Amino acid sequence: MILMLLAPALLLSQAASPATKPAAKPTAAPVARPAAAGPADDATRLQRCIATIATDPVAARAEAGRWRMAGGGAAARDCGGLAFAAEKNWAAAAAEFESAARDAQLAHDDRAATYWAQGGNAWLAAGDATKARTALDSALTAGTLTGLQLGEARLDHARALVAADDLASARTDIDLALTTAGDDPLAWLLSATLARRMGNLPRARGDIAEALKRSPDDASVQLEAGNIAARDGDETRARAAWAEAARLAPDTPTARNAIAALRQFDPPKP
Repeated sequence: MILMLLAPALLLSQAASPATKPAAKPTAAPVARPAAAGPADDATRLQRCIATIATDPVAARAEAGRWRMAGGGAAARDCGGLAFAAEKNWAAAAAEFESAARDAQLAHDDRAATYWAQGGNAWLAAGDATKARTALDSALTAGTLTGLQLGEARLDHARALVAADDLASARTDIDLALTTAGDDPLAWLLSATLARRMGNLPRARGDIAEALKRSPDDASVQLEAGNIAARDGDETRARAAWAEAARLAPDTPTARNAIAALRQFDPPKP
């Protein structure tokens, strides 16, 4: 029997070691893109702030604070959240995005849903799936997200549901997400991982093929391809995919998982 290690794409998935099953660390998905600012002055200032984040997040946070004190509102909060995210201070970023969402709601601004989605994404990166789900519920129930933004919010909502072990509801979210975010390889990766966990191997095989078609050089996709091949009993394909995952992302948790999976094929020690 081929053992496998689960790809880290779904929040709080578990490693399939036969002895112990430690919870995997949540992956830090990139925070959603900033909402387009409303007034022209806000839009210009937000773009300047985002440009500063790329080189000096601390200076961008200071600018966001001055902007907020001058009445910048939701856009200033958004800039602050993006600066915190650039520093990987996910909890602080989430708090700023949620403040932006509340400010936008008070102003009857449709961008509130985008800010809630950003907050949920940041809470996932911070490892707090409960707060992520609450923020994403607000984003989705607003009814103003469309297209790729809607799909990404549903994918994040699915990750929060997986953390709560509500796999059936996560399946519904991912299926809906695929209708608007089907070009995103992460959507297919998450779908394949969930299908494998739910024992639906035909669906898992089909979905990982779609992820590989879109992103063959993604180590997480190759890791999951190996997992699905292992569940199928296909040692050759499992070895090849895990080796490729280790090659693509050396010195990362994904590579370490792939190498650990490959070790089962080592010859027994005398």
